[in-house]
Amino acid sequence: MTVTIIRRLMQSLLVVVAMSLIVFVGVSSIGDPTYMFVSPDATHEEIARVKETFGFNRPIWERYVYFVEGALSGDLGKSYMFNQSAMHLILQRLPATLELAFAALFLAVFLGIPLGLYSGLKPDSPFSKLIMTGSIVGFSLPTFWVGIMLILIFAVMLGWLPSTGRGDTVEVLGIRVSFLTWDGLRHLILPAFNLALLKISLVIRLTRAGVREAVHMDYIKFARAKGLAPSRIVGVHLLKNILIPVVTVLGLEFGSLIAFSVVTETIFAWPGMGKLLIESIQTLDRPVIVAYLMLIVFLFVIINLIVDLIYAMLDPRVRLAGRRR
Repeated sequence: MTVTIIRRLMQSLLVVVAMSLIVFVGVSSIGDPTYMFVSPDATHEEIARVKETFGFNRPIWERYVYFVEGALSGDLGKSYMFNQSAMHLILQRLPATLELAFAALFLAVFLGIPLGLYSGLKPDSPFSKLIMTGSIVGFSLPTFWVGIMLILIFAVMLGWLPSTGRGDTVEVLGIRVSFLTWDGLRHLILPAFNLALLKISLVIRLTRAGVREAVHMDYIKFARAKGLAPSRIVGVHLLKNILIPVVTVLGLEFGSLIAFSVVTETIFAWPGMGKLLIESIQTLDRPVIVAYLMLIVFLFVIINLIVDLIYAMLDPRVRLAGRRR
């Protein structure tokens, strides 16, 4: 197990270094933020002065070295627009994005797994066919359209839920959360469901496929032959084995929930990192864009590491493979 952890840590470090180069060079090669700071009739001397001030006239490799030196000390640059640390701005918005992502993951697990389990155990029932039809629809509909329809139906036509914002929040361990207040929970429902819809469909189909394969395995037949109760067969023997691929996929998908919450946050005006990213792209605020992308890379690396460790705990063959190497 120790060998597996060390190997994964080394791989993760290489990924972070490679992605830092790709992200910095890619963002620095697009657009010229100089003209965001000068008037349209600015002289060449004024433009040159701005470039000198912000270092835009330096070679890209020199800027990258300077960026790495700052990153090693925790400084990913200062926002051009807000004149604050880019990482500080992002960390201010991070709790809102994490709350939205965890809420979406909660919906994916507690709706997707039971529905997929039922659909796999009773594939020919009308409700099972309805579930699978719904999962196909969930895969097919674009997120921005679903968000607009949710606002139109539940906020405008029915007036049941608010359409934008985060609502009332309370402070827990120094972090503002909204799901502990009734108003905040009402604001969370629509964006969380909109973000979770694709993941719910994915978990349903993944769970159903696992169940359909597992019910014909010898250990399930043996458990039935021993006279075990159906609830014990499903809850202990069946569910434990099909959860291995589900946990793996959900771990990776949690990273995508954070990274691709941009559309949902924009539609519902949710004050998270995604909304900040859109604003930064519109103003070519490079430090904020780079800091956001590097944070997403770091989160993906950490999530993958955690998923690998959970996978090793669920499947002893992974631990044995690591020892043999």
